[in-house]
Amino acid sequence: MNTNSFVLRHIGPREKEVKEMVKTIGVSSIDELIDKTIPSNIRLKNNLNLPTALSEYEYLSHIQQLSTKNKLFKNYIGLGYHPAIFPGVIQRNILENPGWYTSYTPYQAEISQGRLEALLNYQTMVMELTAMPIANASLLDEGTAASEAMLMLFNSRNRVQKKSNANKFFVSNDVLPQTIDVLKTRSNPLGIELIFGNPQEFEFTSNVFGLLIQYPGKSGEIVDYTNFVEKAKNNGVKIAVAADLLSLTILTPPGEWGADVVVGTTQRFGIPMGYGGPHAAYFATKEEFKRAIPGRIIGVSVDTDGNRALRMALQTREQHIKREKATSNICTSQVLLAVMAGMFGVYHGSKGLIYIANKIQRLTSTLNDSLKQLNFKQKNKVFFDTLLIEVSNAAKLKIIAEKQEINFFYPTSNLVSISLNETSNLNDVNEILAILCEAEGKKTILINDLKKGTLPKHLLRTTNFMQNEVFENYHSETEMMRYIKKLELKDLSLTHSMISLGSCTMKLNAASEMLPLSWPNWGNMHPFVPIEQAQGYQEVIKGLESALNEITGFDATSLQPNSGAQGEYSGLSLIRAYHKSKGNEHRNICLIPSSAHGTNPASAVMAGFKVIVTKSTEQGNIDVEDLREKATLYKDNLGALMVTYPSTHGVFESSIKEITQIIHDCGGQVYMDGANMNAQVGLTNPATIGADVCHLNLHKTFAIPHGGGGPGVGPICVVKHLAPFLPSNPIIPTGGITPINGVSSAPWGSALVLLISYSYIKMLGTNGLKQASCFAILNANYMKARLEKHFKILYAGEQGFAAHEMIVDFREFKAKGADITDVSKRLMDYGYHAPTVSFPVHETLMIEPTESENKKELDRFCDALIAIKGEIEDLKEGETNAALHNAPHTEAMLISDQWNFPYSRQHAAFPLPYLKENKFWPSVRRINDGYGDRNLMCSCNPIENYKED
Repeated sequence: MNTNSFVLRHIGPREKEVKEMVKTIGVSSIDELIDKTIPSNIRLKNNLNLPTALSEYEYLSHIQQLSTKNKLFKNYIGLGYHPAIFPGVIQRNILENPGWYTSYTPYQAEISQGRLEALLNYQTMVMELTAMPIANASLLDEGTAASEAMLMLFNSRNRVQKKSNANKFFVSNDVLPQTIDVLKTRSNPLGIELIFGNPQEFEFTSNVFGLLIQYPGKSGEIVDYTNFVEKAKNNGVKIAVAADLLSLTILTPPGEWGADVVVGTTQRFGIPMGYGGPHAAYFATKEEFKRAIPGRIIGVSVDTDGNRALRMALQTREQHIKREKATSNICTSQVLLAVMAGMFGVYHGSKGLIYIANKIQRLTSTLNDSLKQLNFKQKNKVFFDTLLIEVSNAAKLKIIAEKQEINFFYPTSNLVSISLNETSNLNDVNEILAILCEAEGKKTILINDLKKGTLPKHLLRTTNFMQNEVFENYHSETEMMRYIKKLELKDLSLTHSMISLGSCTMKLNAASEMLPLSWPNWGNMHPFVPIEQAQGYQEVIKGLESALNEITGFDATSLQPNSGAQGEYSGLSLIRAYHKSKGNEHRNICLIPSSAHGTNPASAVMAGFKVIVTKSTEQGNIDVEDLREKATLYKDNLGALMVTYPSTHGVFESSIKEITQIIHDCGGQVYMDGANMNAQVGLTNPATIGADVCHLNLHKTFAIPHGGGGPGVGPICVVKHLAPFLPSNPIIPTGGITPINGVSSAPWGSALVLLISYSYIKMLGTNGLKQASCFAILNANYMKARLEKHFKILYAGEQGFAAHEMIVDFREFKAKGADITDVSKRLMDYGYHAPTVSFPVHETLMIEPTESENKKELDRFCDALIAIKGEIEDLKEGETNAALHNAPHTEAMLISDQWNFPYSRQHAAFPLPYLKENKFWPSVRRINDGYGDRNLMCSCNPIENYKED
């Protein structure tokens, strides 16, 4: 065995197992299987042209050398990104712990109680800091959170405003520039008109429905908005506030002076800047918007025994259900980052957070007082951490500062903005003063003592926050370590067993891919540093873009989109921009097959398209004749087709090239949803099937871990004629020559986790990437061959084979008294997370094993499903007290003195022999979703406070 070969470590089945698997499938080799699965007319003629694969040791040496090309200056740039101290106990026990980063979105709540509690802590922290009654479990970044606030307020207009088409949204000039850029992108397709100005001078009119202000502003100035907000409310205008969460520990929170929505980032809560991300954005609002809030909310409910149990609440708002009627296309968040930020709050508590904020404010006040002594003009009368200073020549100052390895922000030729942070100290203040004095030809002074904070009394916070015991009990590292471990043990992750969710691709997240994320030279980079200081990052970005171009067959790539759904939106926005450049803005019809991902229609509507759904055949394929008929009918206005390939049903449709040609002949562009790219890499690609743009889920195909529901990255790859429109950034120019505005806050989105996909491609190389696709298809078809003897497999290709996933039909078992929920909960007793439940077909499981699982694990899972089928067949008519109905079974049930069930304890918890070797115990019994729906609680107050009468 070649111990240097990463592909041998990444791919599960061994050579002996492969022989057994192909025999079970009924083919002579993997090559024959691939030939019979993928249509010959779309197979790649040549291998991918990528560099030779590196071993894990070689890669780590390579990435270490690249990291030294990043120059770590001291950063006082601000603009929503600040150096922060990352507690080692959180870094080691969460970020670097596969028990946390390999878990999936908590759809199966009984085996997700640990991260659900961590997210509840996060929500509680956000609610109390903002003084808002409800918060979600995070969004993608501050810019997109602000745009979601705008959309929510637009969709929540009152009847009079809707009737009069009140479509104007006021944006303060002091809002962060990257946020404004994203607002421009998101507002235009929906007919929202942005108005920019000074809040103190703005006069409301009847066509204004909402507004956004920054608190403190981008300049650093803190404004008392009480009168402005009252004026807005008197005019029926809703208020959104983008607030620095750390400042709210000492400033009066927006919820206390009338905000309707408060958004921002939790990056300052111990999260590395990572050249732009990932960071968890927060979103807090009023109770009246609880049915309109984007993203996910973690709620408190009860289990079968009445014990407190957590779940995702209000899930039915997700666009997989609402499709084109959805008011947002958000389907993911930044769970791992929200967990880390929430744990920062737990570790420090309210007193610790106040200490950090006061330290920063005192340092800033000390710097300001010293500047006054030196006759500098500082423009901000009231400030938290940022000063705006007049200088004679900002360019000269920049040269002097950078020689001292210090970055400031220079908004104009005679202004410099300096933002202090958690890592700053008195020596830094003296260093800053010396640089300013050198630039202005002054003699500096030496400061030895910190000045008291200078915030006026009427702006100071007077209310308590984070008083719950969870924020008081874990301030020593020993207790914090044990608390994190206690929560980890409640969650099933890839450290326990296969997670075979169809369309979600829960493959190995290799340790070598993850290690560099903890290195300071990658983590501590501000996204707005001059490009020449980030040459290590630039090489990774250019290398990854080049590799993705080669893999997709396209000409250009943008890494900016922060999720798959955001990638969809971005790709469709490029198509709209392209049509507009040709004078064809009327091309606003988007055809979407009925079998498409639920995010597709939502994204299309967000991008300004009108959705027309096309039919599927009984075999689950696109109905080509129906598509042809609708493409011809809408020929004059056809803008795009969205198609998932292989299909959501797990099939390589042989008519795909005919389908794309129909669209092109009618003047449209083809968008390929890249969610199922795991079956394509090295075998076929989007360009070959005739697509014009695709997004790629780096958190699926390219090994970024799901982290319990985020981080995700959804870059878009495009043909040559769409490349000019790739998105830009207002601070660091990116994208094409005529770019659309930004779709995310940072120039390259969640740049830190791009290292993972870069390493995945580097270590697998040409042959390894192709093998990964082949083995994904092998594993899926092996499971299909085993399961189809016991279950109905809904769809297959023309020669009877699946792609990388399959849909197993459980509808026939309803008559026996068992539904798909019973099956998914019973799988927990067998040590498994359920595959994708009831999507895309109700009462089915969509199973995707990935290439990383070996035959033994595949067999265990198949054995579990087959055993559950046996349990269903053994049900007596009308029986409701079987193991299936009571699943999952907890350890507390098994050791209880009471056992009032008609089956044995062994059957409940150890139905197959392998479970006695490595048993995972669900921590709660089946959760009462109805109780949680009736009693929405999204903070960590005791459940007794909410008990129904």
